[in-house]
Amino acid sequence: MKVKAANGFARALKAEGIPWVSCYPTNHVNNALGEEGVPILMMGEERFAVAVADAYSRVTCGKQIGVCTIMANLNAAGIQMAYGAIGQAWEDSSPILVITEGVGQGAARHTHYDMAEALKSVTKWVGKVDRAELIPDYVRRAFTHLRSGRPGPVLLIIPRDLGEYDTDEHPYSPVKGWKSGPDPDDVKSAVKALLAAKDPLLYVGEGVYYADATSELLRFAELAHVPVLTTLKGKGAFPENHPLSVGVRGSLADHFLNKCDLLFSIGSSLFPNRFSHAVPNPDKKTIIQCTVDVLDINRSYETRHAVVGDAKLTLQALIAELSARGPKKNPELVEEIRKGKEAFLAKFRPWLESNETPINPYRVLGDLMKVLDPKRSFVTADSGNTRDQTSTVYEAQIPRGHLGWGNVSTLGFSLAGAVGAKLAFPDRQCVHVTGDAGVCYMMGNFEAIARYKIGITTLHINNGGYSGYGPGFWGGGHDPYTWKVSDHASACMANMAKSVGFYGEDVTQPSEVLPALKRALDENAKGRPAFLEFICSHHPVHGGWVRPGAGGGH
Repeated sequence: MKVKAANGFARALKAEGIPWVSCYPTNHVNNALGEEGVPILMMGEERFAVAVADAYSRVTCGKQIGVCTIMANLNAAGIQMAYGAIGQAWEDSSPILVITEGVGQGAARHTHYDMAEALKSVTKWVGKVDRAELIPDYVRRAFTHLRSGRPGPVLLIIPRDLGEYDTDEHPYSPVKGWKSGPDPDDVKSAVKALLAAKDPLLYVGEGVYYADATSELLRFAELAHVPVLTTLKGKGAFPENHPLSVGVRGSLADHFLNKCDLLFSIGSSLFPNRFSHAVPNPDKKTIIQCTVDVLDINRSYETRHAVVGDAKLTLQALIAELSARGPKKNPELVEEIRKGKEAFLAKFRPWLESNETPINPYRVLGDLMKVLDPKRSFVTADSGNTRDQTSTVYEAQIPRGHLGWGNVSTLGFSLAGAVGAKLAFPDRQCVHVTGDAGVCYMMGNFEAIARYKIGITTLHINNGGYSGYGPGFWGGGHDPYTWKVSDHASACMANMAKSVGFYGEDVTQPSEVLPALKRALDENAKGRPAFLEFICSHHPVHGGWVRPGAGGGH
């Protein structure tokens, strides 16, 4: 049976179980998707179309692959606009499939822009299909990259003028992906070092999510009886209400990172980035790194022991070895963590319950935690103070109950995160927190959210500027000339959201925070998105990151 190349591609996506494709037109593949019955979610611009696909891959931990189509031919404006979003997926190792048209045969001489070369630096693989009958081969290779090894984005270029091919002669079969297990000798060495350590610490990254290994992580941590610290991207991989959890950031993380004599890393690159800890005094610690990517080993720190392989297979092997040797117990550890958590929360509790006006941002987060069901909800937050404050105090109790960032976090991505979560988990309450900077990056996409009746809630912490940039009780600020924006009296974002179909409210009193949250979630249950604008104070205080020679603070 003869089909056009783009239609054959659409059928391959259906065979792979892709439930929908996000886009911003134009792309000839969109017509093929429509003809083949693949749902299309048309967003407000290219960057957001990529971001929604990215978020979907992240929240499903790669079990579902987010796919998007982007305009790019002789007019490459679409892919150029989308570059930052693809770059974020690359930096954070998110497996997304980006589809674009490319230039036709003989037309490359008419442009200065080499699309494939330009995207190679932010993709695992770029494939340009040059014959129609190669569609099945290229799609198989794309999904092999997407489902195997370190996750990352793939770009597939499908020109408009490829013609047709015979699907009987060139059938498509889905790709399952491949994993590798660890060397048994490395597992034994790692467990031997763990048992010999006086003060070990588990340092858990997002690799545990993509390996679907959260259950194994819980079992291993309880067997080893050690404190568990997660990266921002790994938040929620280990339940933060567990007695062994020391969270992500702040004084408790600072204490155990400095105290540990052995750091046992699972699923983390250990990069000391802006939004992650540095390992203090690494020359005085034994570092064990369990990773799927050998490029991580001996990269940021000396790796004394390495266990290379899929995190699930690695943890299963570690559990078997540790069980054979007998679990290690430290009855004083749980009490040490409990006291540390209480001291940490004692600093923030007055703000979480504050009745001051303008509203303290932490009061919004405190009431949010009261109204959400921690077992069936999803929370994320935009880059800046909203991310830092939310990740400091929000307790993630289930896998992907929270979505955090790695090295890169483009403003406005929290909206895409909530959309991706709601599409993946329709029964969950999905909320994202943004500030005065982030909300300006997402306004053009609110119409699409309302059009598709995606029931999510946006919490806007409106304090008329970028907290910490200008002067305040924290000092002079780090950017005192570029921090002020229009205040609520001259720019009401809730009215903007209401004008495109959102439920919207302005909230000025602390006593109204909880009722407003309940009303928003009620609207979400009806399939209507909600926007709550909280008139807040500037309060750029949050748990810190441990840096070389310095503590994490707070």
